[in-house]
Amino acid sequence: MMNQQHVNFLKQDFVFHLKHLAPDAQPAWGKMNGQQMVEHMAEMLQVASGRQQYPAVADKETTEKTYAWLMTDKPFRPNTVNPLLPEEPKPTQYNTMQQAIEALQKELDHFFEVFEKDPQLRVLNPVFGNLNFEEQVQLLYKHTQHHLKQFGLIS
Repeated sequence: MMNQQHVNFLKQDFVFHLKHLAPDAQPAWGKMNGQQMVEHMAEMLQVASGRQQYPAVADKETTEKTYAWLMTDKPFRPNTVNPLLPEEPKPTQYNTMQQAIEALQKELDHFFEVFEKDPQLRVLNPVFGNLNFEEQVQLLYKHTQHHLKQFGLIS
């Protein structure tokens, strides 16, 4: 069952919250600063739309367990390890936070366009398996909530 509130949050609220974040903002946990997190989320949107691909990182059994968790209301825990990320955060790609947010907005728009063109599309997520639009939205929503909490932008 599609969660329209999650879609609306991603389309309307996520980027709004990011506009209140300083590029050098320090998180309550983790190593990324504000701009590194914005650029990380843009990259995760590329994974969700299929623009950037990574091989699966887990066996079938582990993927089934992570998928089962994904479909619950349980949030990501602070300091959840993302197997796609290096030990130390990547240097920022953009000169300004505004440019990073604009790039994220483009990836967000692209994500919705890809699935509007092909509603039956499934895109491989290296951790959670082959996800359809509804499942990608669930993951992106959980992921955005995690990082907004990390930087105190939502409670």
